[in-house]
Amino acid sequence: MNISKKELELNKNMDDMRLKISQLNRELDIIYDGGGKERIKKTHAKGKLTARERINLLLDDKAEYFEIGAMAGYGMYKDHGGCPAGGVITVIGYVSGKQCIIVANDSTVKAGAWFPITGKKNLRAQEIAMENNIPIIYLVDSAGVYLPMQDEIFADKEHFGRIFRNNAIMSSMGIVQISAVMGSCVAGGAYLPIMSDESLIVNKTGTIFLAGSYLVKAAIGESIDNETLGGSKTHTHISGVCDYETNNDEDCLNTIRDLMDKISDSEKAGFNRKKSIKPIKDPKDIYKIMPSDRSKPYNVKDIIKCIVDDSKFTEYKSNYGKSIVCVYARIDGWSVGIVANQREIVKNAKGEMQFGGVIYSDSADKASRFIMNCNQKNIPLVFLQDVTGFMVGSKSEHGGIIKDGAKMVNAMANSVVPKFTIILGNSYGAGNYAMCGKAYDPRLIIGWPTSEIAVMSGNAAAKVLLQIEIASLKSRGEKITSKHEKELFDSIKTKYDQQTSPYYAASRLWVDSIIDPIDTRKVISIGINMANHKKSEKKFNVGIIQV
Repeated sequence: MNISKKELELNKNMDDMRLKISQLNRELDIIYDGGGKERIKKTHAKGKLTARERINLLLDDKAEYFEIGAMAGYGMYKDHGGCPAGGVITVIGYVSGKQCIIVANDSTVKAGAWFPITGKKNLRAQEIAMENNIPIIYLVDSAGVYLPMQDEIFADKEHFGRIFRNNAIMSSMGIVQISAVMGSCVAGGAYLPIMSDESLIVNKTGTIFLAGSYLVKAAIGESIDNETLGGSKTHTHISGVCDYETNNDEDCLNTIRDLMDKISDSEKAGFNRKKSIKPIKDPKDIYKIMPSDRSKPYNVKDIIKCIVDDSKFTEYKSNYGKSIVCVYARIDGWSVGIVANQREIVKNAKGEMQFGGVIYSDSADKASRFIMNCNQKNIPLVFLQDVTGFMVGSKSEHGGIIKDGAKMVNAMANSVVPKFTIILGNSYGAGNYAMCGKAYDPRLIIGWPTSEIAVMSGNAAAKVLLQIEIASLKSRGEKITSKHEKELFDSIKTKYDQQTSPYYAASRLWVDSIIDPIDTRKVISIGINMANHKKSEKKFNVGIIQV
């Protein structure tokens, strides 16, 4: 049987995507073990569950959930033994039918100590709770700040102390906060459970104190054991610091479920939802559509058909600004507006060719107006990024590409409807910004295994940096052979390619997660349901930059 060149290419795309997903799953399996199997055994020997086991028991059976930042800390802190998942697990899920976010310290990773990325991840969890008005549950089991890196976690605005500031702000906003002390809760960290609405403590394993027994002895000469100093009996019978004493981890988690069961529903934002219909086009077709060679074109409308209900959408200005596709559709029943970069080479109204993945003036104009329409209609926005940036060159500059780009950024930045960003492929330069990168407050931002985030591609950056390096060497009188030039280029490109990897982005929380593309519908639906808990307090206004 003869196989066409097209079929061979599609099969190659699928094989490449499956390899990337397999690699992702292998890395996640290691991360899910936290500090390792031996430390998990030691945790169980103390009568404690691991952070992931606690979360699994707390979540409703068979309900959808989504983990934020599983890749946080990936490849970082090698000199300190690493920090899998940033030493803290954060999950958006359902507890007693109420959608919430759960934050659980992983005591198998440096006794749950806070690394810089731990603080960043905790703040991200609190940001999600505040943006969407959903309860937050803290499962506390931490030795406090990781002292060897205290200068990177303690004193700045976005450091450890911001957590307690957010506790206070969330309390004033009426956002429910429940804390369970299921292990150590030391020093400044002791304020977190007490600044929550209600706190629980587990008998024999939970302790809270500003200073442990060794520091107390050193500071004031008092000899006392940790349990007497700050155990469950002390804080539920004597100090009254905690509200509920529980017998073990299971009892504690069941009590939290009982508390969550009594919470009233919040006022909804009113996003439109109908019965969910699965896409006619198989979501796994994405594996074939996404080229293994990231420079090759594809039709983003084929991707959209794999994601939206019934594979149907209504395209806005289909014959204008073709390098961006704007459509109305439904995802898992939710009404959405989708803004997607078109990777096919297309012709504009003048018959001129437009490169795939590049934003032109007419496309920026169309996207700006579509974004405003979605705000007018209270429709959540979904951005599908595969963008190399805005068009450059004299023709574009003379045509006002900067002004048109500014209009798009302005409309997107001022949107009051929730925004969700999925990075399919490239996310370069100002294109990252205009298509709602992390700096523009998407409620969730997700990368596929094919995603790349950087100022420019590794190849382009290497060429630019190579020119600078060669000019510098020549200025010192050095001669550059073609072999030396290639070695320099390869060295620069290798380093830059590592920094454009989705793993590099996810480790630093530039994206909330890397996902299998077939999970895109689920993640967007979870996100919109979460965002539906809070009506916008602002009216859409684009300011002085007229669109």
